[in-house]
Amino acid sequence: MGSGYAANVGSNGGTDTAKYHVHYYVYPLLYWLEILTDFVCFEQASFDIAYMTEIDPLWQDDTLTTLINPEALIFANPLAQAACAADCVAATAHLPLNELFWCDGCQGSMYPLNGNVGASVGMTQSGRLAAERMVYKMHRQALAWGTMGSKALCGKYVMPILKKSQYRLQQVNPTPMVSGREACSPIGGSVLLPGAARTYPVTGEDMGFLLWRKRNCCVL
Repeated sequence: MGSGYAANVGSNGGTDTAKYHVHYYVYPLLYWLEILTDFVCFEQASFDIAYMTEIDPLWQDDTLTTLINPEALIFANPLAQAACAADCVAATAHLPLNELFWCDGCQGSMYPLNGNVGASVGMTQSGRLAAERMVYKMHRQALAWGTMGSKALCGKYVMPILKKSQYRLQQVNPTPMVSGREACSPIGGSVLLPGAARTYPVTGEDMGFLLWRKRNCCVL
């Protein structure tokens, strides 16, 4: 998955905003490495470009985005957003709180499900927020499925409300993160612990993440 930095401008209130486009790739790394072979629960796939937001009219328009996330209006209040602080702590310490599905932990709000970041505190934070929103968007549009928990033992299932603990993201571009727990942190985890200065101007503004997915499967 890759996110491209588009713009960062100051609003009248002094808050930086950002806009991103995201490309979602099917990248079956474990299958290519042949770590597991002839295993019933192992998914076989080939490289593919699964989604490009440049051709999606919903991605840059907050009004159109409400077509797929109408519940965003319910959580657009200070009380609901304040609860995201707990999700930030949980995601950084262990795993995100799936019950707070409208929160993206330390990155901010999951809504709207597009590339418009209303409060950007740096490319590392806002770029990851765009990537994590994309994961949610893929689930909301039934392009990604639930693969963890007892419901997944016999096959994938529709997951319109993202279960954040199913995924971890590892930054691979422009600066690979390869060591420590924070190198492959859960959705909503803090970007400060591994170091926020992992992007740089001009050539280091396009970010890439390797998305790891948990899958429960029964072979009986």
